[in-house]
Amino acid sequence: TCLACFSSESVSGLILYFFAFFPLRKMAEYKLAVTTGSMKFAGTMDHIYATLFGTEGQSERTELEIDFTFYPKSSQTRTYTIKPKSSLGNLLLLQLEKDPFLFLPENQWFCSKIVVTAPEGELLFPCYRWISRGELVELRGGRAKKSFEDVHPMLIKHREKDIMMRKNLYKWVGICAACLHNSFVYIMWEITDEKIPHHLHYKHVSELPAEVQFSMTREDEIEYTKKMAGIELKFKGMVGSTEQWEKIEDMNDIFCFQKTTISEYVAEHWKDDDFFGYQFLNGTNPTVIKKCSKLPSNFPVTDEMVEPFLAAGCSLKKEIKKGNIFICDNKIMDKIPTRMYGEEPLQMPASMCLFYLNPENKLMPIAIQLNQQPSEQNPIFLPSDSEPDWLLAKIFVRSAHALEFESVDHLLGTHFMAEIFTVAALRNFHPVHPLYKLLIPHFEYTLHINTLSRIILFGPEGILNTSTLGYEGTKELVRRGFAQITYSSLCLPDNIAARGLESIPNYYYRDDGLKLWNIINSYVKKMMEHFYPSDADVSKDAELQGWIQEVFTHGFLGNKHSGIPSDFTNVKDLVKFLTMVIFTVTAQHAALNNGQFDYLAWVLNGALLLRKPPPTTKGQSKTCITPSTNPNSNTWSFLPDFSATLQVLLGAYPDERFDGPEPKQIIQEFQAELSCLSEAIQTRNAELEIPYTYLNPTQIENSITI
Repeated sequence: TCLACFSSESVSGLILYFFAFFPLRKMAEYKLAVTTGSMKFAGTMDHIYATLFGTEGQSERTELEIDFTFYPKSSQTRTYTIKPKSSLGNLLLLQLEKDPFLFLPENQWFCSKIVVTAPEGELLFPCYRWISRGELVELRGGRAKKSFEDVHPMLIKHREKDIMMRKNLYKWVGICAACLHNSFVYIMWEITDEKIPHHLHYKHVSELPAEVQFSMTREDEIEYTKKMAGIELKFKGMVGSTEQWEKIEDMNDIFCFQKTTISEYVAEHWKDDDFFGYQFLNGTNPTVIKKCSKLPSNFPVTDEMVEPFLAAGCSLKKEIKKGNIFICDNKIMDKIPTRMYGEEPLQMPASMCLFYLNPENKLMPIAIQLNQQPSEQNPIFLPSDSEPDWLLAKIFVRSAHALEFESVDHLLGTHFMAEIFTVAALRNFHPVHPLYKLLIPHFEYTLHINTLSRIILFGPEGILNTSTLGYEGTKELVRRGFAQITYSSLCLPDNIAARGLESIPNYYYRDDGLKLWNIINSYVKKMMEHFYPSDADVSKDAELQGWIQEVFTHGFLGNKHSGIPSDFTNVKDLVKFLTMVIFTVTAQHAALNNGQFDYLAWVLNGALLLRKPPPTTKGQSKTCITPSTNPNSNTWSFLPDFSATLQVLLGAYPDERFDGPEPKQIIQEFQAELSCLSEAIQTRNAELEIPYTYLNPTQIENSITI
């Protein structure tokens, strides 16, 4: 029909009708503020491309043009513009690609975040990862969303594809076998061992995905510390040395450049009984001593033996009833395999040590039995015995304590637990999930340090495999330790109550730890109540249920007796579990890790290797005890490595993952509570002869990185 047949009113109506159903799509403009990470070599010379996807379409693949005066450098932000032919609607995804520039070798790029200013408003796209050549990285907006909250088909498909990719990238594995990699033999647990938790399948740190590897800055800092310790040992002629120390005092020169106030205190007071007892409360491993409510039948200590060491008029029975008797039982070492030394196996006694809390509130050792079964060849050593006898008994107790600490409490109880939580999270949570955003800062670099530790600590040249136990004994110790781990033992309030240590004085690990537990619990509770308004939201969160199911199955081997949940049905249980996870990978690791150099640099305070057997009779020890181990650099060079100074502290979240005022406000309140606790700890420590600093928030890393 020709327009001449229409009246002017009809033409106007037709035009209005046309534009109502076929509106003109105006050209839109999107500004991308791209921020490169602050670590060394975070920038790149490669070509970077971005594509925006929205509800109304997608932009063209656009190169974020660079020039040689301003390519993406560390800690810098540059703004780019993308101009699609029409509006993209609500933005859904931002796709990044990186292609090589000419013939230059691979240089990864660390993208922190991209803030997109669109006609509809500003949207944060968190990234915070290394991007390699050929990678196609798809980013979601910063608002946290659970899987059932995604309704757009593109987002649902993207989420499913991303999790499938992650499950292929991060795989579980577990057994003992010797592997060959780059002509370097090391031990890996590769086939499932039903007594050892599973771990990530990668055999070497070079194989790890870029997003979980150390940054160059972190790696350089650790390598520098390691080299400085090695230079010191080489300068002193200790590297590769097989010579024995002639006297105890010679050990003062091991790390004269690395000494701390406490390491010097240890060297001076390691023989003192009160300091021996103090370490079981506030030293490297404050988690094994228990209240003794009944004397074990295989530890026949009598009143006559210990009466001289109790307050006047007191008996052992009365002091047990009062709650003043404590015990450390290393029965985990009973009949454990040890490595050969010459033609004879070394010996590792399963010692038992009884403590008395005296009227001065000092925890004093009052009886030591070096093996589990009492006999004439297994006497009970007392403080009234000769100085060499009593000192030697304490040395064997501390040696067993140190080996259990390193293998079970430190490595298994924090490092390997963290790996379980991390791998399960990476496999089950999409990066936009609120629990991914909450937890991933507490998992940073853990997979790298753990993969490294399975070489450095458990390989043929590893520290623990040159110990008294050797490889087989260490592996068996880990098995036995794992059998004892329960949900309750990982939850500090439950752990303290189970060991009967709620009221023992001067237990700073407990005091600071419980305060930290409560602060973390409050933080997690606020976050979870924000993201899970009801218990029903917890039950129907498929990604959350997948995470805890893998923790239960691969981390705790489906053992219901462990108490570890296999699913979540309410917010309260979820809050407690997440509190345990964050506490384990931050505060608990700090308590067990940060004092290693302070307390173990003095060899005899926690020797990993003792070549002589324990005494079987009294009065046979030499009047001058000299160490039978040599200053092997493999044994000692690990200690300064743990003093790394490049840290992200607990509560510090430099990565902006949450978008929205509520989570940011909760984080600020968390940080304020940590700051108040830090001030209180510093005030208390100013009055102490031996300050307890390991649970000061200013000394706790946000994740296990060392």
